[in-house]
Amino acid sequence: MTTSGIKMKQLSSGPRRLRSVAFLGAASAMLLVAGCRQDMHNQPKFVPQRGTTFYADHRSERPQVAGTVARGELKEDTYFYTGTVEGANGYREERDALPFPATMTVLERGQERFNIYCTPCHSRVGNGLGAIVSRGYKTAGNLNDDVHRAQPLSHYFYVMTHGYGAMPDYSAQIAPVDRWAIAAYIRALQLSQHAAAKDVPAGVTVQPLKSIAEAKGLPASFAEPWELPTTAVDALPADKSQGTPAMAPAYPETPTVVVPHTALPASGAHTNTAKPAAAPPAPGN
Repeated sequence: MTTSGIKMKQLSSGPRRLRSVAFLGAASAMLLVAGCRQDMHNQPKFVPQRGTTFYADHRSERPQVAGTVARGELKEDTYFYTGTVEGANGYREERDALPFPATMTVLERGQERFNIYCTPCHSRVGNGLGAIVSRGYKTAGNLNDDVHRAQPLSHYFYVMTHGYGAMPDYSAQIAPVDRWAIAAYIRALQLSQHAAAKDVPAGVTVQPLKSIAEAKGLPASFAEPWELPTTAVDALPADKSQGTPAMAPAYPETPTVVVPHTALPASGAHTNTAKPAAAPPAPGN
């Protein structure tokens, strides 16, 4: 082939190569355009609180089916969730009963929750002279006095749920089953602070506090009697420069003796007599 023939062949192949490139470019452009449709952007979905033409009432959110109850919101056992029952006069009444048996597991759980949420105000022995009370906060209720000892168990559950006086409610912090556990522990705490030799179950050995203190290497003064002030604020020395009671050291606390649940009311009193209660969920955080 002559030189002129080679040049003519190269010239003729150039346009074909350009046409191929143009064809591939056009095909790629068509694929890109096809992929840019708005179906994924403008989805046929219902947006909350917006209207729609799909339903006759033009509401995107559909009303619940009659009788629908959200999971965990049935609350069929009203005594377990409210601490009250329907009284003869039409008013809600408190009862001196737990909606489930007061086992040692329940009391131990109640002690743990009490020490976390209640002791800042009421102290670990329940005398109402907790750490924040000794620093000027309003004196908390003495759970061991005659008034509180005479109150029914469900009263403590009700107060923890709704608050009372200066005490805020703890319904958001403490689950219902734990509120009942705390109420059970308060009753055991009251019994422990007013226990007598006749309250000790048969076969149980009672050791003097001094013997326990010595066994634990504590000083002898640990178990000696001590007087409580009438109120935390009145017992504090006045700070004349500030016009407020001065800071006082934390009051010592005697060891808490947990009375076994056999010392609580008879087992029949632990069940809601107005309505059988379902078994509570296992105590949890």
